[in-house]
Amino acid sequence: MRCPFCGNIDTQVKDSRPAEDHVSIRRRRFCPACGGRFTTYERVQLRDLVVIKSSGKREDFDRAKLERSIRIAMQKRPIDPERIDQMISGIVRRLESLGETDISSKVIGEIVMESLARIDTVAYVRFASVYKNFQAADDFDKFVSELRPGATPDE
Repeated sequence: MRCPFCGNIDTQVKDSRPAEDHVSIRRRRFCPACGGRFTTYERVQLRDLVVIKSSGKREDFDRAKLERSIRIAMQKRPIDPERIDQMISGIVRRLESLGETDISSKVIGEIVMESLARIDTVAYVRFASVYKNFQAADDFDKFVSELRPGATPDE
């Protein structure tokens, strides 16, 4: 593992243990060249996933990109960061277990929205506003009215 401080490729593992989410390994590392200490996380990857965008473009699945978009939707919400990590790991496991290596961005978006809806409705609406490309306040109003049980769009 390359040292993030000096770029040395010969770093040493000082300690390994399961991470809090129990789906990754946390490793404390030491660089003998500069004396820097840093932490890395190792996760199991069942298969290499490819995302097929709505434009038809293909790109490698990026867990960090998924995590960023979910954390943006969850920003300033009273949700435990560990719960967010568990949700992200669950989404990735679900994607990997679909049995396909090519996954449509629409499928990923729907799975994320389903997961967010169970945890926090505000984060769900935030994510949906970007995912569904809301253009005006009326788009929010229509979407939120569909969330209200027993409400009709005319109310």
